[in-house]
Amino acid sequence: MSDPAFEYAPIGLVELENRIIRRCNLQFSVMFGGNEEDYRDMPLLHLYPSHEDFERIGARGLQAMQETGYYSDERIMRRRSGDLFWCRARGKSLTPDDPFRHGIWSFSDISEDRPVIELTPRERDVAIMTCRGLSAKEVGLELGLSYRTIEAHRARLLEKFGARKLPELVAKLSGMPL
Repeated sequence: MSDPAFEYAPIGLVELENRIIRRCNLQFSVMFGGNEEDYRDMPLLHLYPSHEDFERIGARGLQAMQETGYYSDERIMRRRSGDLFWCRARGKSLTPDDPFRHGIWSFSDISEDRPVIELTPRERDVAIMTCRGLSAKEVGLELGLSYRTIEAHRARLLEKFGARKLPELVAKLSGMPL
């Protein structure tokens, strides 16, 4: 039985079981490329830039969902063509006792607002936490690194994004007009 609200929602929607796509809507298949049937029973892993990203984001998401039943972030994902793009992901567990067992997730393509610049997984973590407003010391504590190491990562990010100061970097990372 088809659910028109799910199928034709103006945002990418997927139903996941243990991080495997059971069904997706039309907008999700347009965003990632292909047809809805192409994604049925596909491990979500195939849409991440790397296995490391899949594991790291999954661990962070699982922890948040165990606490709240909900998770949201902005991350780089991979289309079927192999192209990378910025994506906003939001998920709600339908099984709070086992958050990844069954859930509904939305995905939005936000690549028009953000450039995709090749970043290491660590640089990506530092960039995301910087946009969340965390200080170098707070980022260091969360990642188990010294604040000086975080400052070095931020210096590389400034260079890669052509930003002079941290507020300019945050604006570029978040897609805000300068």
